[in-house]
Amino acid sequence: MPYKEKEIEKLYYTIGEVASMLHLNASQIRFWDKQFEIIKPHKNKNGNRLFTTKDIEAIAKVNELINEKGFTIQGARQYLEQSPEMFDDKREQAIAYLRLLKEKLSLLQE
Repeated sequence: MPYKEKEIEKLYYTIGEVASMLHLNASQIRFWDKQFEIIKPHKNKNGNRLFTTKDIEAIAKVNELINEKGFTIQGARQYLEQSPEMFDDKREQAIAYLRLLKEKLSLLQE
């Protein structure tokens, strides 16, 4: 039986990767990161933002609300605050962090 590699899903994406995926400028993503609490990228030791898939979904939603539906920043904030279940990702972020930690620990054991 041949060995099949398990497909690896990235846990974190750089701001450049996110900007490319969503066809946005990195500066726009940094601005929205400061304006919207639902966008919570991790930062590495150099201060670079690392985005989870939930962060990317949140950025895409913010982009939709502002650029496609014509919401103001304040209006988009209020809309997102009224539907927090859309981005309740604390548990998923904790799981992603623990998986990353487990991976790093297993590399140390090798």
